[in-house]
Amino acid sequence: MPHVRIVTDSTAHFEDPDFPRRHNVTVAPLTIHFGRQSFRDGIDITTEQFFARLGESDSLPVAAAPTPEQFAAVYRDVARPGDAVVSIHVSGKLGGVCRNAVAAGEAFRGRCDMHVVDSATTSVGLGWLVEAAVKAAEAGESADEVVRIVRGLVPRMYVLFFVDSPTLLANSKRYGKAQAVLSKMLGIKPLLTIEEGDMVPLEKVRNRQQAVEKLIEFVSEYSELENLAVLQGAPEPTEDTRQLLAEMTQIFPARRVPVLEYGPSLASFIGRGGMGIFVFEGRGYDD
Repeated sequence: MPHVRIVTDSTAHFEDPDFPRRHNVTVAPLTIHFGRQSFRDGIDITTEQFFARLGESDSLPVAAAPTPEQFAAVYRDVARPGDAVVSIHVSGKLGGVCRNAVAAGEAFRGRCDMHVVDSATTSVGLGWLVEAAVKAAEAGESADEVVRIVRGLVPRMYVLFFVDSPTLLANSKRYGKAQAVLSKMLGIKPLLTIEEGDMVPLEKVRNRQQAVEKLIEFVSEYSELENLAVLQGAPEPTEDTRQLLAEMTQIFPARRVPVLEYGPSLASFIGRGGMGIFVFEGRGYDD
């Protein structure tokens, strides 16, 4: 049976940062541009370094997808004749990663069994899908079955997050510039989700306390959970995080909730001080 190799991109977040290395997952890094300076996400720049540079730079950051040529180099490295590649990436509606992966993969279709999967999500949700793909591949499933499993899980991924300042959202054209200026002046925190792969503004709240309460309200709607994680822009839990965890302990007393720091690619959209909850919905009793 062909060996199935898993590829993803640096927008994926894992509770165990060493997961890709331990399971031979190849991570294609996005490139973070600050004006003329460029850094590979997770290789040349960390989240802490990103925020330090954000405070010093006159240019707003832009996250760029790996080019088709860069993806081709990745596939040349992992694709052995007769093997299969399952390449799982951030939603195609959030940038050009999937498009470039598909373009690069076309040249390898005669050499190996090539599959590019649009996750319709990012970050922790993408990480969960990659972990599921790895589990299936390591269990000996075919590439077609790995893809079927991953695509079946996509509709069960949900996220709600808020940003402290929408300046970078506006720079990435995910939020109106006039709205961003007004929101910053008034201290308004936009709440956003991902629907059908796209980042969608839901509502606005007047302060962080209200934003945290909305996150709690969001997660309390789920009775069946496969997994749950908090994503924030700091390496250690903040006061907001501790409040959120305390409330979630009341809702899900037996569940451990990991707190993960988002990386430079996501930070180029969210900026400093953002927070969100990713939900992997469990199967109901009627499934």
